[in-house]
Amino acid sequence: MNRTPTLDDFMLAGIALASGLLAAFLLRVLLRWLGKHADRTRWGGDDVIVDALRTVLPWSAIAGGAAVAGAVLPLTRTVQHQVNQTLQVLVILAVTVSAARVTAGLVRAVANSRSGVAGSATIFVNITRILVLAIGFLVMLQTLGISIAPMLTALGVGGLAVALALQDTLANLFAGIHILASKTVQPGDYIRLSSGEEGYVEDINWRQTTVRALSNNLVVIPNGQLAKTNMTNFMRPEQQLTILVQVGVGYDSDLDHVEKVTMEVVAEVMTDITGAVPEHEPAIRFHTFGDSRIGCTVILGVGEFSDQFRIKHEFIKRLHKRYRDEGIRIPAPTRTVALQQGSLAIPQQRVPEDEPGGVPSTRLD
Repeated sequence: MNRTPTLDDFMLAGIALASGLLAAFLLRVLLRWLGKHADRTRWGGDDVIVDALRTVLPWSAIAGGAAVAGAVLPLTRTVQHQVNQTLQVLVILAVTVSAARVTAGLVRAVANSRSGVAGSATIFVNITRILVLAIGFLVMLQTLGISIAPMLTALGVGGLAVALALQDTLANLFAGIHILASKTVQPGDYIRLSSGEEGYVEDINWRQTTVRALSNNLVVIPNGQLAKTNMTNFMRPEQQLTILVQVGVGYDSDLDHVEKVTMEVVAEVMTDITGAVPEHEPAIRFHTFGDSRIGCTVILGVGEFSDQFRIKHEFIKRLHKRYRDEGIRIPAPTRTVALQQGSLAIPQQRVPEDEPGGVPSTRLD
């Protein structure tokens, strides 16, 4: 259009802009009300969606009002095209940011619900956010009339060079994806590597896995190393586990009485100590005729890996006290020593290994 804008044109454009601003305000109020109701639900996905819509819907309403105002005014074709492109880019930008926020939030909520812990696996969240932002950027370039085909070709050739230069980084990235996809390790699990590192998994990101040791120190392990090493996961297939405590009694002990007393102590510990599993069936198994004692293994159930130290501590204390009260002897390890010098033989005697003189059998010529 080449005619001069009139007062009516400006009034209609102003009404369109005001309508867009009013619609944005009303949508903001409505979404705030929906957000309060979403907070009351158990599912965290509705909170993410409502929070994202608070950005995209008001800006879309403003862009729509501006587009109507631009259509009402007698603008030239070039100016009209530039205005429409600017508004389209604004809407695409708002939609892209909101979509990235929604998808990242939903992935985080799903990761938290499956792992059952507060920590999240950020590798999937970051990858999802980057993919959505990249797609939105390409759509924005296409809207501006910029061909993305040469860019994709250049990215493909350049990506090969980048992949060769970042082999270790990419290996850690795909190792982290494989670890989480296979569900061998999840945030919150207690793991022990063959190299000696152990602790609770705090997070698995695009490059490394962070483990919190029982000393409250953080151990950073590259994902590639974690995927290649032998690992024990104490939380899978279930969190509860069985621990073994070795006990020994003298040969003069009544084994039936020993078993009865031990089971009573086990039942007491399983009931009183936090972290024990009372419904776990305990057991005592005699297994070895040792040098100075009859060995047995006591089987206990604990709720998780870190509970075993407290339960072992209390069990050994109470079992030792109960054995003393019942007259059950826990003999010290002993060994027979025979000494001979020339034709003079010294009679044999038994010497405790943990006392002075407790040495292996020796022959003196």
